[in-house]
Amino acid sequence: MSVAEPRRIVIFRHAKADWPQVSDHERPLADRGRLDAATTGRKLADTGIALDLALCSTATRTRETWKLAVHELPHRPKTVYEERLYEASPGELIAVLNETPDDAQNVVLIGHNPGVQGLADILAGPSEGDARARMSSRGFPTAAFAVLTFTGSWKTLEPGVATLTDYWAPSE
Repeated sequence: MSVAEPRRIVIFRHAKADWPQVSDHERPLADRGRLDAATTGRKLADTGIALDLALCSTATRTRETWKLAVHELPHRPKTVYEERLYEASPGELIAVLNETPDDAQNVVLIGHNPGVQGLADILAGPSEGDARARMSSRGFPTAAFAVLTFTGSWKTLEPGVATLTDYWAPSE
């Protein structure tokens, strides 16, 4: 794949988690979260984006979210469970994305707030349609996703180089 072809990043916040007496890293999904994760998977399938790679936090709630969502996709991408995505800042998330092999055109990152919302905000230069207005007014609730495109190598991904092309949240 040429670095001149547009790349897509789907930034996906984990679904609603429960609050049992376990460490934050081990919190499972709540009942609503399990339903929302599958719904979000169907909405991701509707975008028609053929995902090449999934980068998923190692937290229980992100792993459960991805396992439910990926079952709704027509093609299962390679999945890498990445410890650095847990509690990561937008800068740390960009650093992980910068390590993505250039043969991956479309990547989904499944992570946590405030990092994923911050990542979507700082990567997006321009936006298409009302995606930015909807994301700005709604924030980044659980099971929401944003789709951004950019041209170039993953190593060149930095603030402001992407275009926000889509945004969706379960309550839309």
